[in-house]
Amino acid sequence: MDGARSRVLVAAFAFAVALTVALWTIPRGDAAEASHSAETSHAAEPAQAAGSPAAEHDGTSHEASGGDGWKAMDDAMAKRDKSFPAATKGQGGQDLAYKVLKDGTKEFHLTAEAFKWEVEPGKVVDAWGFNGMVPGPTIRADVGDKVRIVVKNDLPEPTSVHWHGIQLPNKMDGVPNVTQDSIKPGKTFTYEFPVTRIADTWYHSHYDGTKQVSSGLWGAIQFGDMPTPHKEKVAQRHIIQIQDAGVIGMTLNGKSYPATQPLKARVGDWVEVTYVNAGTMAHPMHLHGVDQVIIAKDGFPLEQTYKADTVNVAPGERYTVLIHADQPGKWIWHCHIFPHSEGAQGMFGLVMEMQIT
Repeated sequence: MDGARSRVLVAAFAFAVALTVALWTIPRGDAAEASHSAETSHAAEPAQAAGSPAAEHDGTSHEASGGDGWKAMDDAMAKRDKSFPAATKGQGGQDLAYKVLKDGTKEFHLTAEAFKWEVEPGKVVDAWGFNGMVPGPTIRADVGDKVRIVVKNDLPEPTSVHWHGIQLPNKMDGVPNVTQDSIKPGKTFTYEFPVTRIADTWYHSHYDGTKQVSSGLWGAIQFGDMPTPHKEKVAQRHIIQIQDAGVIGMTLNGKSYPATQPLKARVGDWVEVTYVNAGTMAHPMHLHGVDQVIIAKDGFPLEQTYKADTVNVAPGERYTVLIHADQPGKWIWHCHIFPHSEGAQGMFGLVMEMQIT
């Protein structure tokens, strides 16, 4: 018995020695470096894939911090930031005009087409959008209305329009090969449905959405006015439409900072804002200085409202918030994922201002 026990102990000792020697022979530095390199490369992919200027500086290099190297970066940041709001050609999301037919139906016209779009000064992209603007025009109607929307396709490929979150007949839902045929180049399709409830929502292509939506084929819808929880008198209503992909890239209402537009309010105003995320990622939208009161989610009024300084808006989601402009100043408003809003060149992409006077 003692002999057997001795043999087991000797075998265990020999195994431990062999394992220790094997571990010593592993080139630890090279393995760690390879692992770090792979992780860094993977982490950089989303910002680069979205065309983000943050890809120019991934936070792993600090060369500018030595000596006076920071001065050029600081000057470039100041020049860019102080150019806000920079002028560009084109304004998206403008209200779409309509005509009233004999039976009271409101008739709208949308044309899907290709055009040049200036995202920020000097950056002009080949957009596909509705009626020559990105985002497409905003469609407004009242509960109880009947709407008729004639969509013409002037693109070089088929398309369709889906009315996101709207109650409507199935055949009007806008999904090719499911509820309708695709709208071929040069053809039109007419959507008709009643407005049955209040809606803060959007419309978008449902044909190769990966390309077509991020090229500009989307727009906002507002049916009726969202009720306020304590009958606050709203002085202004605005829509902030978020994009993060394709040729349009990191933009608010089709523009990238410093070409985004400030939201101007007077002290004491109640301002209503609806976020629409037309992109591919969630965006925590942070407003400095003043609170956001969330009053509706996806167009549905909340029974219990709540305050936040950061509202996380996922793809396809809408949040409607009330803002009491009670603190004068220029307040930065941005996505709090910094690779979407700020880098070595200064602020960019998903950044705007609320200016309260």
